[in-house]
Amino acid sequence: MPNSAIPGVFVILDYFGIAVFAISGALLAAEKRQTLVTFIFFAVATGVGGGTLRDLLIGAPVFWVHSNATLLICIAAALIVWLTSRRRFAGRALLWFDAAGLAAYATYGSAKALSFGVAPVPAFAMGVLTACVGGIIRDVLAGEPSILMRPELYVTAAALAAGLFVGLSLLGVAAWLAAAIAIPAAFAVRALAISRGWSLPAYRD
Repeated sequence: MPNSAIPGVFVILDYFGIAVFAISGALLAAEKRQTLVTFIFFAVATGVGGGTLRDLLIGAPVFWVHSNATLLICIAAALIVWLTSRRRFAGRALLWFDAAGLAAYATYGSAKALSFGVAPVPAFAMGVLTACVGGIIRDVLAGEPSILMRPELYVTAAALAAGLFVGLSLLGVAAWLAAAIAIPAAFAVRALAISRGWSLPAYRD
């Protein structure tokens, strides 16, 4: 992809990922029985956290600073959770929705990094950071165990999406096709973790 050129389909992936993680942040605020202000704060921090770090590292304008859409999506997510019974979102339904967002956001993060001329290995890392940092921030703010400290296949799924997208792009595969392969593959790994409890082996002395 040419420098700084992001295909339109990837903008949709970006908004989808933001919405999913903003909802997850607001849901955690609901579990803690917080105020609406905290709902919005958690939604924004979770929704933009990974993308903000990515943009700072690759030298891109921070994506939500020059657009109204991102913060409006986060605020809307917080309001939806605030006005709707948490039971409609909680449980395995949210896990499946989150799995789709994780795969999409990891792919988008790598695509944006490549479009700004980032080398392949750092672009892979940017995809993982984009998908995972928001959740880490959310958990730290809420005093919950970080996803990095859990054995479940979560970060691994993000790494698969980012790695496949970068690898296929290096082979000359069109961006949309690389994304169409990477996203379902990562979603499948996360789906197996959800449905069968798959996890990475823990260190043993």
